[in-house]
Amino acid sequence: MKHLKNQYLWALLVVLASSCKNSEKMDIVKNEIDIQNERAIEKAILNDESSFYHVNFENYPEMDKSLPIGVFDSGTGGLTVLDALVNFDGHNNKNQEKGGDALPDFISEKFIYLADQANMPYGNYSSEDKTDLLVEHILKDMQFLLSNKYYRAASDTQYQKDKQPVKSIVIACNTATAYGSEFIKAFIDKTGIELKVIGVIDAGARGTLSTFEKDENGSIGVMATVGTIQSKGYENTLLKVKDELGYTGNIQIFNQGGHGIAEAVDEEPDFVNKDFKEPRDDYRGPSLDDPNFTIDKTLMDIYNFDFDHGKMLCDNQDTDDCQILQINDSENYVRYHVVSLLEKIRTSENSQPLKAIVLGCTHYPYLTEEINEVLAELYNYKKDGKYVYRDFMTEDIAIVDPAVNVAEELYVYMKEKNLFNPSGDIMDSEFFISVPNSANPKVKIDDNGRFPYDYKYGRTENDIQEYVKMVPFSKSNISEETLDRFKKSIPETYELIETFNKSNAKTRYLDQSERIQ
Repeated sequence: MKHLKNQYLWALLVVLASSCKNSEKMDIVKNEIDIQNERAIEKAILNDESSFYHVNFENYPEMDKSLPIGVFDSGTGGLTVLDALVNFDGHNNKNQEKGGDALPDFISEKFIYLADQANMPYGNYSSEDKTDLLVEHILKDMQFLLSNKYYRAASDTQYQKDKQPVKSIVIACNTATAYGSEFIKAFIDKTGIELKVIGVIDAGARGTLSTFEKDENGSIGVMATVGTIQSKGYENTLLKVKDELGYTGNIQIFNQGGHGIAEAVDEEPDFVNKDFKEPRDDYRGPSLDDPNFTIDKTLMDIYNFDFDHGKMLCDNQDTDDCQILQINDSENYVRYHVVSLLEKIRTSENSQPLKAIVLGCTHYPYLTEEINEVLAELYNYKKDGKYVYRDFMTEDIAIVDPAVNVAEELYVYMKEKNLFNPSGDIMDSEFFISVPNSANPKVKIDDNGRFPYDYKYGRTENDIQEYVKMVPFSKSNISEETLDRFKKSIPETYELIETFNKSNAKTRYLDQSERIQ
C-alpha cells in the first residue's frame, strides 16, 4: 500500500511539474511529497513543538567549535570506536600535518556517547521484520545527540535540559550504519543545518582492502551481526571500494552473522545468563536443533568449547551425550562463529585463503584476543595427520577494526571545516545509556528490568512515545563484569567514564555505591 501511495504521489508530481512554469513551483510540490513521506518520528522532531523529541533547528548552533562530538551505538560495544578516537594520533597537533606527535589528535574535544542498551541488539530487528522500527530507534539516537534533554536517573519523571548538542555524529554501530545512515543524512538535510555524519562500514571496507596488494588473491571474512550481514552493507561496500581503488585480484567475501556475540558481550539474558548451570527455556543462541545456527556435533572437537563454570549448558553430566546444548559465554560464542566461518570457506568451491577478518560489529574488538586464539588453533588443527584448515587460511590473518579509519575520516573533516576546539578538554566527555521507561504504562519490563524479547521486537513503528530514558552511565545500569572488561580493554576511555561519574555535574546526584570508580 505504501509503495502504491508513493507511486501515485510521484505520478502526481510529474503531472503538476509539467504544468509548472518554473522550478520553484516544482520544488514546492516535491517538498509536499517529502512531508507526506516523512516518518512520524521525523515529524515529531521537526514540527511538533509539544513533543519530547522536538528540536528547534532554527536556533541550532551549527559549526560551533566548542560543541562536542556525538557517538552512538546500540550498546556499549561502540566504546571501542570511541576508544579509537580517544587514542588516535595520526597528525601533529601543532601544524595538523600527517605524522603522530605522541599526543592524541582529539585531546581538546569533548565527546558525548550514547548506548541504546534497552533496545539492543539492533542486529535482530531485520530477522524479526522490524527494520522500520529499527530506523525509528536510530533516528531517536540521533535526536538525543542533537537535543539538550536527558534524565538523571531511571526513576526521574522530569527530564533535564542542560546537555549540549553536537557538531558532528559518528555512527559507531555497523547495523545502524547499514540501515540508518542514509536516513540520518537525509534528515540532517531537511533540518537545513550543516553537520557531518560518519558511519563505520565505508571506513571498515577501506581498512580491510588495505591489507591486500592490488593484484593479490584472497578471502575476506565479515563477522557482523545478523542484521548487518542481511543488509549486505559490508559485502556491497567492499565490492564497490575494490573496484573504485583498482584491486584486480580474486577477492572473495564470506559472511558470518555472529548471532549472540554482541548479546553475550552486553550480557543479554536471552543469550548469556551466568545464574544458570543447566539448559533453560528462554535461550535464543545457537543450539543443536537451530536450523540457522546449528551446533554441529561432528565439529565438537574443533569448536573446543570451554565447559567449565557453566560456560556451556548441557542436559547431561557427560558432555559427549548432550541432547540440549546452549552457549553461555562470550568466548564460546566466538569459537562457534569462527569455526563456522572457516567451515564455509573450506566447503566452498575454489575458495581463496582467508587473509583478513573485518570486525563488522563494535562489540567484537573486545574479543580480538579470543578470535586470534581460535584462528591459531584452527591453523594447526590436524585430523588423521593432515591439516584441515591450513590450505584455507594465511598464517597471519589481519583482524581489521574499522574504528581507526573512522578516526582519520573525522579528523580530515574537522581540519577542512576548521572545527577543532581550541580550548576544550577530552576529560569533560559524557556517557549516557538507555533504560526502559517504567513511567510509561505501555512499556513492558521483565524481572531483570529489561524489555522482554517479544515486546522489544513486537513494537510498531510510528507509535511515537518514550520507550526509554537516556541516563548517565552508572553501576546501576552497567554490570561490574562489563566495567572490568572496559578497564582492561579500553583503559583510556574507562578513565573518561570514571571522571564523568566523579566530577561531572550531571552525575553529582549519584549515590556513592552507584559511581563508576
